[in-house]
Amino acid sequence: MKLLRIIVGLIIIGLAGYVVVGEQVSGASADAVINARLTTIRSPIAGRLALQDRPLGAQVRRNEQIGSVTDDLVDNIRAGDLENEKAQGAGEHVRLLADLTSVRKAIGLLRERSRNYSADRIRQLEAQLAASQSLGDAADAKLKSATLEFQRTSSLANRGIETGVSYQRAQSLVEVSRLELANARAETAAASVSLEAARRGTFLGDGYNDAPYSEQRIAELELRQAELQSQVSAQAARLAAVDARLSAERLRVNRLGSAALRSNVNGLLWDVLAASGETIQRGEEVVRLVDCDSTIVTLSVSESVYNSLSVGGAAQFRLNSQREAMPATVIRLAGAGAETIYKNLAIAPSQRHLERYDVTITVPALRDDAKLRCLVGRTGRVFFDRRPLDWLRSFWS
Repeated sequence: MKLLRIIVGLIIIGLAGYVVVGEQVSGASADAVINARLTTIRSPIAGRLALQDRPLGAQVRRNEQIGSVTDDLVDNIRAGDLENEKAQGAGEHVRLLADLTSVRKAIGLLRERSRNYSADRIRQLEAQLAASQSLGDAADAKLKSATLEFQRTSSLANRGIETGVSYQRAQSLVEVSRLELANARAETAAASVSLEAARRGTFLGDGYNDAPYSEQRIAELELRQAELQSQVSAQAARLAAVDARLSAERLRVNRLGSAALRSNVNGLLWDVLAASGETIQRGEEVVRLVDCDSTIVTLSVSESVYNSLSVGGAAQFRLNSQREAMPATVIRLAGAGAETIYKNLAIAPSQRHLERYDVTITVPALRDDAKLRCLVGRTGRVFFDRRPLDWLRSFWS
């Protein structure tokens, strides 16, 4: 029985020694801090700053407005010049449109006059043709009468009843009638040709061109109409170009006159570098924000532990005062004296930290779990090997 007690005691002492030694020699960090990248909001313009009333550490969402900058002295001279140029161009465009409308009205009136003239001229030529045909019919009848008279006089003269004078008078009357008929037929042919030409739109006659004055003026005004239409189109294009330049200039003035300061991350208000009411310059730093989507854990380890690590290796992170350990992954091994890599991080390293070897890990739970999200500044420990009491810790958790 006494021997059994000794054996049991030795076993308990051995297990206790194993636990103590295993817990102490397992790879672990000296300290670990939840960290995150910083981002700085700068003023895009010069002007007077107005910040929303938020305490340090307040949560902000991406694209959420945190302040504004207003410049009451923004230069808008160029915008004024462009507005004057646009007004002048619009006036010239209206004038050209008025001229074009007047020319179109004049063309319409002249077309109406030309149609009336053509109709009247055709009626006149029809009347002349009818008169020429009547004269021709009268001349033909006169020739027939003169011919019969000449034949009767010639018969009587052959029998000695009529004198030679009567014969000659009858013969002259026949010749005159023939000439009158020929003239009437020529006038009828000329009137017929003029009428056919007038119906085709060509007017013949002494002192006439091939078209009346109205149609000649219409041709001139149509040329003027084409020129005005081209000028109107060119002026409209110039107005569109000026309007585009004016819109761009107004946008520039609006951008320089006022600008909203918006968060570019989902994070925390970390530091305020300028106060509301101050006059700030373009590019001046206004506030700093912590990017909670970039949460990492920075820690330092001994040289022996550091040399056993590799990027992508597994680790466990446990917050102080909590039992649960969260899975993590090694993402950077910066080594000793890694001060420069902390210039854009929220938590700077201590002197003791810099004397050891720097390691950075990522812990998904610190980003995905709403209760653990963005606990920047909280401390804990990181373990790289399994420890003898891990089963007991998992049971407690």
